Amino acid sequence: MYTVYALKSKSRNYIYVWMTNNLERRKKEHNLWRNQSTKAYAPFELIYKEDYENRIEARLREKYLKHWIWKEMLKNL
Repeated sequence: MYTVYALKSKSRNYIYVWMTNNLERRKKEHNLWRNQSTKAYAPFELIYKEDYENRIEARLREKYLKHWIWKEMLKNL
């Protein structure tokens, strides 16, 4: 099982979209500043998630959600 997720920074106007096979672990890593690309934007809150049976489907959806229009819509959640 794979999860495509969106995190919203609580301190800055930033949305992070990615995929994982362990959402709880990834949320902790982001909020404990263990992810170099999101370190400056922590702390985060989960604003969106979708589950998929396989990695290929999850990756396609992740790429779609990373489009700037989707990110703008996610900022309003």
